[in-house]
Amino acid sequence: MNKIKRKMNMKKSVLIAITALTVGFLSTNAIAQTQTDTTKRDTTTKAAPAAAATPAAASSDVVGVLSTTTDYAPLALAIKSADLEATLKGPGPFTIFAPNDVAFSKIPKPTMDELMKDHAKLAKILKYHVVAGKYTKTDIIKALGAGKGKAVLKTIDGESLTLSVNDKSNLQITDAKGNSALVIAFDLMATNGVVHGLNGVLMPQ
Repeated sequence: MNKIKRKMNMKKSVLIAITALTVGFLSTNAIAQTQTDTTKRDTTTKAAPAAAATPAAASSDVVGVLSTTTDYAPLALAIKSADLEATLKGPGPFTIFAPNDVAFSKIPKPTMDELMKDHAKLAKILKYHVVAGKYTKTDIIKALGAGKGKAVLKTIDGESLTLSVNDKSNLQITDAKGNSALVIAFDLMATNGVVHGLNGVLMPQ
């Protein structure tokens, strides 16, 4: 009986965590929309009412998205140094879990300088952040639900990334060495995939 109760409690905890992740995403979108609407009201005077604008379609591939977003400038530079631009400009689709500038700043400068010279090693690390297929946040939540709180995605090199929700209801990704990074931004849409932001650099086996 105790074993059954423990299983039920575990299942309940997983559902609560996934629900919290979903609610957090919806709340973020609502806040962003409210801020956008407020800005429009503050900067527009005596303007005639206009029809609601539809979201702009993605106009650039994943490389272009990273190159035009300040937070991911170090990653864009690393992709260029590792000669991966042609690959990531391909049809894909790709899902990139992109370490931001803060994530790269955690890597000691001598180590980073060495990686920028060793293109093969750098390429291996970068490709470990690229998943084959397009997984939006909605898709990830569905996968977590199906996997009872965990989801395993395959990189373009056939390696595995383990996604889960931590005790603070944040989505985290665990690499082959057991280190985890948090997903801090979702759904930067591209013509050949989607980009999600990470606060750490993942390492392959």
